[in-house]
Amino acid sequence: MRKIIQIPSQNLITAVLGIHDNNIKIIQRLTGAKIYFRNNELQILGSKRSVDKAYTTLMRIITLVSNGASVKNIDIEEILDSSNKPKHTEERDPGSGFRKGVTVKSKTEGQQKYVEEMESNHIVICIGPAGTGKTFLAVCKAIEYIKTGKVRKIILVRPVVEAGERLGFLPGDIEQKINPYLRPLYDSLNYFLEPGILKNFIRDDTIETAPLAYMRGRTLNEAFVILDEAQNTTPSQMKMFLTRFGENSKFIITGDVTQIDLKDPKSSGLIHAKNILGGIVGISIVNLTKNDVVRHPVVQKIVDAYDKKARTF
Repeated sequence: MRKIIQIPSQNLITAVLGIHDNNIKIIQRLTGAKIYFRNNELQILGSKRSVDKAYTTLMRIITLVSNGASVKNIDIEEILDSSNKPKHTEERDPGSGFRKGVTVKSKTEGQQKYVEEMESNHIVICIGPAGTGKTFLAVCKAIEYIKTGKVRKIILVRPVVEAGERLGFLPGDIEQKINPYLRPLYDSLNYFLEPGILKNFIRDDTIETAPLAYMRGRTLNEAFVILDEAQNTTPSQMKMFLTRFGENSKFIITGDVTQIDLKDPKSSGLIHAKNILGGIVGISIVNLTKNDVVRHPVVQKIVDAYDKKARTF
């Protein structure tokens, strides 16, 4: 088995490897894995058990040194010892690279209600115009859940609604085809994660991004799942997505009903879900308004202008 860890900073490399690669030698001796460093990457080879132990240890070391700590031999042994605890008692720390000093606070009453509803409900549907922080606050809460071990993975989902170019004619494999649709989610993740770390999280499946169609047939347990741009789902797609809900999971659904790209805007699964799910315990529907826009002031004026124009039709 092989796993790869990318280390973006030269200072971080020196601290993680240790003097004369001493940290790596200790980890190899205690885990039985083989570890090689080349081109800013650590390659870990060995049995699944040894590779997993070495990978977890290295990711935790990266977290420590990223936060300014020095790693002594005893630290490595304690990290390895904690990794041997049963999973149900282990504090999950995917380690690595959560940006220091990044704090996010709700800036409006609507945003505060949204954050509170995410904490207290299984499923939250958040509807509002651009700039209200629907997706950003959901990603923030997802990062919090993964750091504190409340979930084991983050799944970011978007419907792929073609506009002009059909996916089949775009160059590249399926990942390259859908990447433009998922870019806004990556932007939010990169706000909270150190450069290069997102690739590691995607590689080890801590963070998964996928088009909505790929959710069919799955049951999503111990996951924080965000369905973004949900106004572009159909009612059948929304039902399919909602019924993927599993044990110890959190589903956040976000969308802007003024930006529906479906051929028939009245067929939006987001609007349909809002109309039929409001009375179910454990499901909350949050409506943000132009008063919750927190982007550049010009965004507020744009939203106002479009609202005013819409009322004249």
